[in-house]
Amino acid sequence: MPLDPMEKRRLTALEKLGILDTPPEERFDRLVRIARQFYGVKTALFTILDDKRQWFKSKDGIDARETPRSVAFCDHAIRQDKAFIVEDATQDPRFKSNPLVTGDPHIRFYAGIPVREPSGFKLGSLCIIDDKPRQIQEVDLDVLRTLASLIEDELECAYLTGGDAGDVAVSHLSRAIQRAQNVFLTNDNERAAFELMLADLLALTGSQFGFIGEVLYHNDGTPYLKVGAITNIAWSPETQALFQQVERRGMLFERLDNLLGAGLVSGAMVLTNNYANDVRRGGLPPGHPPISSYIGLPVYSGGNLIGLVGLANRVGGYKESLADDLAPLLQTVGTLIERKRLYQEKREHQLSLEQAANFDALTGLPNRRRLTELFEQELFEAKQRNGTVAVCFIDLDGFKEINDEHGHSVGDAVLRSIAERLKNTVRGHDVIARLGGDEFVAILRDVDDERVYSRILEAIRQPISYRHFVLHLSGSMGVTVYPDDDADTDLLLRHADQAMYAAKESGKNAYKIFDLQSHFTRKERVRVLEQIGQAISRDELELYYQPKIDYKRQTIEGFEALIRWNHPDDGLLGPGHFLEHLEYTEYARTVGNLVINEAIDKLLLFNSQGLAYSLSVNLSPSHFLGKTFPADLAQAVERLPRGLRHRLILELLETTAMDDASLVIETLRRCRDLGVEVSLDDFGTGYSSLDYFRKLPAQEIKIDRSFVNDMLDDSEGEMVVNAILGLARSFGRRVVAEGIENAETHIRLIELGCDLGQGFYYARPMPYQQAYEWAANFRWQTVAVTAVGS
Repeated sequence: MPLDPMEKRRLTALEKLGILDTPPEERFDRLVRIARQFYGVKTALFTILDDKRQWFKSKDGIDARETPRSVAFCDHAIRQDKAFIVEDATQDPRFKSNPLVTGDPHIRFYAGIPVREPSGFKLGSLCIIDDKPRQIQEVDLDVLRTLASLIEDELECAYLTGGDAGDVAVSHLSRAIQRAQNVFLTNDNERAAFELMLADLLALTGSQFGFIGEVLYHNDGTPYLKVGAITNIAWSPETQALFQQVERRGMLFERLDNLLGAGLVSGAMVLTNNYANDVRRGGLPPGHPPISSYIGLPVYSGGNLIGLVGLANRVGGYKESLADDLAPLLQTVGTLIERKRLYQEKREHQLSLEQAANFDALTGLPNRRRLTELFEQELFEAKQRNGTVAVCFIDLDGFKEINDEHGHSVGDAVLRSIAERLKNTVRGHDVIARLGGDEFVAILRDVDDERVYSRILEAIRQPISYRHFVLHLSGSMGVTVYPDDDADTDLLLRHADQAMYAAKESGKNAYKIFDLQSHFTRKERVRVLEQIGQAISRDELELYYQPKIDYKRQTIEGFEALIRWNHPDDGLLGPGHFLEHLEYTEYARTVGNLVINEAIDKLLLFNSQGLAYSLSVNLSPSHFLGKTFPADLAQAVERLPRGLRHRLILELLETTAMDDASLVIETLRRCRDLGVEVSLDDFGTGYSSLDYFRKLPAQEIKIDRSFVNDMLDDSEGEMVVNAILGLARSFGRRVVAEGIENAETHIRLIELGCDLGQGFYYARPMPYQQAYEWAANFRWQTVAVTAVGS
């Protein structure tokens, strides 16, 4: 295989150095011994790599004089510009089968620093080796790096005393390359590297002026130069203004009819030692000092011209051989330009991805994903400073009407205008985000005056002028404040959302503060969460069963399973005492799975006894909306024969069904595919649309007890019940009325055509054995007689 051109030049420089196969020298041996002793390793080496082998100029702790290059760790070290570290070779796929690892000297740990010969090529490395794995950071190799630099100084001394030095001091050239690379690798500002390289080029060549630039191309292929570093030319008002422009945003050279342009067009070196009489002169800015000599050095990457170095006013003029002397440094310039371009492309791509992932495309505000990150940061900082965070959930009133009447383009303009107003209303460190649609969230730090919330709503109320329209809308806002509301980000947003709905219900164009006291106290929640894990392990949770009466068949249709907690201190607790505290914790899923599996056990038991009862269980909103629910349900119903699965009814609150329409519908479809049925609980309280109701794959609806209880005393209550019954019949859904407490309600529901009923009038929830015996003794005549007698 033909050698790479750069490798050929490296081997030529190595041969020119004349160090291969020379006797040991104390000046190198001493530095190798220091390396071994300082790092406490088994072996230290100063190695040199020719085309076929790795030869040890100095060694301490090993007998061999050389190895094949194909197995040399140092071959990897010279291919990069920083320390090469292998902490455990047996775990590294590049080396685990290497004979130097599997056999003598059983290398486990290796760290090598490249060593350069005077013209800048890496001839080998100074390395430390051990037969035990080690962990080391690059910063811990500063001593090894210093010793490698001393070896380079010794090589340079030998080279200079040999009388073979060129026009450019090779030691300065090597150091210039190292400095440029180190600055570029440790600093995000590539301009610093170019400025440093230009300073070195001026010093190396004795030039007065110079520049380093990147060659770019217009759409028509015409080249131009973008300057990355240029000599300070601020000797006159004109050049001072020009230099300040370069400092701010860079300088572009686009003229091609001068010496600089000649290099851009030809891609070859341009040299003149008689600038005043050269026909290609010109292009200097007004007030620039005179130029006597100039050399333009092209910079290539592969076959592409990517850069240009210009130097001027060297005493004695320039020679063509200078290009060869400076070749390693020009190569480094090319590498930096390529890295700069790759870094810019990568950064632009990354910024594009981050923008798309974290910001709303329409308004430029943080989206839900970015809001979560910012929200968590705000909560963390609030804890550190003992401060507060106000969470404001904003929904626009009247936006839908504007969108429907004027179209989406006008609606989009309104959303952009509102986004800008919200940003201008809050402080710089506050957060405004768009969740989607016409919903916005404000995260406000340390609010001590509630008038802030009024100002936000006032900003939304201001008329919006767009084209020939003057548009009016307002906002409803819910607010909750951390740490009074001591919850995570999801729950805080949910609480603010709930308060926003309260603001809408109270007439819109207002804000409401989330009522923590009516929801739950933090102390009670903590107490429940501390005890529930032990309660589950001790089987303190138990299902009670309340019968459901089939009015048409005049029999028991089944039961609703309701959870109870046999608390060792507080006695029997209903679900209202603990279930809401489990929401959005790991216990919501644990308890949900426990209830579903217990219901399946009872259905199997019913079937073995020849009883065709159904069994309804209530679903936790957070468990149902969680990612694990479909898999949890599928695993549970595997024990239930397909023909029995329709007897398992999952009760889902209508309000939960409205949280995430697409997710809810998809999950309900999965439930249906598994053969279980779904009931919408507390129906009538969730304000779901008719279209949404039509799409929900639910077989049953339960009329909320509030309508059932009011129907005898409130004509509108009965109208609601009658309307729900009519709606259900139209869509082929059966209806359960819950909360029946008297015979009059029982009779009226039958008259209205209700399918099923449950409530204290028939029976309270009971432990399983008691419910089983009650069902065995049930007689419709008893219920009917009681109703007639009342």
